[in-house]
Amino acid sequence: MNPAASSLAGGAEGVGPEAPPLAPQPVPGLPPVPIAKLALSVVVPFYNEEANIVPWYQALTVVLTELALPYEIVAVDDGSRDGTFARLRELHLADRRLKVLRFRRNFGQTAALSAGFDHVSGEVVVTMDGDLQNHPEDIPRLLAKIDEGYDIVSGWRVKRQDAQLTRVWPSRIANALVSLVTGVHLHDYGCSLKAYRSEVAKGIRLYGDLHRFIPAVASYMGTAVAEIPVEHSPRRAGKSNYGLWRTVRVLLDLVAVRFFLSFLTKPIQIFGFLGLISGGLGTLLGLYLAYLKIFLGESIGSRPLLFLAGLLILVGVQFIVLGLLGEVLTRVYYEVQGKRTYVIRERLGLVSDET
Repeated sequence: MNPAASSLAGGAEGVGPEAPPLAPQPVPGLPPVPIAKLALSVVVPFYNEEANIVPWYQALTVVLTELALPYEIVAVDDGSRDGTFARLRELHLADRRLKVLRFRRNFGQTAALSAGFDHVSGEVVVTMDGDLQNHPEDIPRLLAKIDEGYDIVSGWRVKRQDAQLTRVWPSRIANALVSLVTGVHLHDYGCSLKAYRSEVAKGIRLYGDLHRFIPAVASYMGTAVAEIPVEHSPRRAGKSNYGLWRTVRVLLDLVAVRFFLSFLTKPIQIFGFLGLISGGLGTLLGLYLAYLKIFLGESIGSRPLLFLAGLLILVGVQFIVLGLLGEVLTRVYYEVQGKRTYVIRERLGLVSDET
């Protein structure tokens, strides 16, 4: 057995959640996949990748078979307009370990990954693209790193095979900025080839376009993150759905991620701080103008500083009020939905009170 698979196979019994029964009837002549606990789940989103489906499936199943682990593949058709779903359905009929989710329309890669995480049964979840640029041969190395005790292992496309000007350099700048702001230092946030422990993948709630920030978002749960170099190939068929606009979106999403990582449960600390700075500057300007008026007898009614002082004080009050409203909304968010402000990794001698 592959060394990377040994501990996963040994832990597959009595640890991971059970796979749901197979809904479709087995194809005559093909043995059904046993309903057992799965050690590995592979989640792959697709959008208009008809030409890549079959070679992707063939390359992936060769690697997964060599691992000698129970596995499933969860393919998510993100509202493709070509024959992507038809190809996936054909493969599913031949191999019930390939499961398919189909969206009514294109919701984006974040939604596709989130749906995949919600439907996996494995103890370890691997994500990858279906455009043949990620190499399935790197999966055993991801699993080996997970076995070292990490919760997330991210791929690093050292020799990235994309356009330098429009893809590679904007990505490098964005990765450096994300690492600086979030404190989770990775060379390649955009690499889809990643491995997660199941409890981490299922504990993440993703919105918008935050899939590229999963390691940073997961750090809120106290996860251990590692990064390993992986191979990367040029796109063989189909068309990339990313461009320069993606970099702008990354910068906008980064603001949201930073807020959620640091101030989601304490919004008054960021808005109150801004309010105190603004109000404090306005007050100092006001005192300075009062000194000019009272002690020096100067006219201040037409001075721009007077209007600036009033504006700064008003903005400061608004920031503080916004922070207080944020505190109220935070309590509503957690208490009404029964959410907790902490994540428990394990329990010793205690019974979970979660329902």
